Amino acid sequence: MSNFRLIVLLCWFTIAQMWGTAQAAPDDYRLGAGDLVRISVFNHPDLTTEARVSESGNLTFPMIGQVPVAGLSARRAEQLLTQKLTEGSFIPDAQVSVLVVDYESQKVSVLGQVQKPGQYALTESSHAMNLIAQAGGLINLMAADEGTVVRANGSSIPIDLTKMFAGDPTQNPAVLKGDTIYIPKAPQFYIYGEVQRPGVYRLERDMTVAQAIAAGGGLTAKASERRIQVRRRDPKSGSERLTSVRRFDLVRADDVVFVRQGFF
Repeated sequence: MSNFRLIVLLCWFTIAQMWGTAQAAPDDYRLGAGDLVRISVFNHPDLTTEARVSESGNLTFPMIGQVPVAGLSARRAEQLLTQKLTEGSFIPDAQVSVLVVDYESQKVSVLGQVQKPGQYALTESSHAMNLIAQAGGLINLMAADEGTVVRANGSSIPIDLTKMFAGDPTQNPAVLKGDTIYIPKAPQFYIYGEVQRPGVYRLERDMTVAQAIAAGGGLTAKASERRIQVRRRDPKSGSERLTSVRRFDLVRADDVVFVRQGFF
């Protein structure tokens, strides 16, 4: 297993533990249209209700009608409802609780090579690694070493996943409402001829011909290290060319490595 894959597995284990204990709405979450909240008033169970924030940013509550809450934290919404119930002489010294039941106003999409692609609620100020963890983590053998955060305004931020999982904060950008995190499929190469396990393999970063042969199980007894060729497509013309390579030459995406028999 490569160092990158090992780091990924360790990160997912740690983040999963953290995520399992972090479901309550934090103070920095701001209510928005579509959010569903449960409102309760101490010693007044008959007033317990669930209400969804309207498109205009209001909550409707018994006795006080519509209350503008868009952009407020749950704690600030509690204070506002308490104020209106008290000032209106409906419930003196009211104690109101607001709990977010369904986060709908702030969503981030996580797409590509993750276990559970889809939209995820942005329940707090968060970063790319947290959202990837919510999506179940990377598909281990399929995900590339690089991803992208596409902002709602169309701009994009590249992410070096290897550095991100190693703890580099510059490669773990904050994500915002409407963003999309995309993890592409890892590049591949093909290896055939006199190797133990011919087939298609994941192309690791800076992979050499020797490492590609090792991924294919190594050479057979009939193989010749001097007769290794690569069929490679020219990115500009699209034409293919067959060239001889040495063990320490780099393999490129979609290369077809062919190991020939030696002369006996």
